[in-house]
Amino acid sequence: MSESREYYSRSEEHGDVYISEEVLEMIAGAAALEVEGVSGLAGGSVSDQILGRKKLSKGISILWESDNITIDVAIQINYGSIIPEVAKKVQEAIIANVEATSGMQVAAVNVRVGGVTFDKSED
Repeated sequence: MSESREYYSRSEEHGDVYISEEVLEMIAGAAALEVEGVSGLAGGSVSDQILGRKKLSKGISILWESDNITIDVAIQINYGSIIPEVAKKVQEAIIANVEATSGMQVAAVNVRVGGVTFDKSED
């Protein structure tokens, strides 16, 4: 693992592989957004929210622990969604996607629900 914690590195047969922490955050964010009931990621800058920009790594942080990682994710859910069910699906999706794409072991995924999105009623 890199000393700066910006990259995870591992030695392979033909050389070293370096994976940016931001890449892992983006993979986790994309996986979370694919889960039914998730309306967005919580966090990010106010200017991103005002301008409607989506940043796949906002609301996500990664803690490196030896060869394992712990991922913290903050999401917004759709009103009417069952929070524990959505959170469990988010955990499963993030673990599956991060492990499949990076080859790293995910020790835990902590989900924080930071907001609720209400459908705009059509009048």
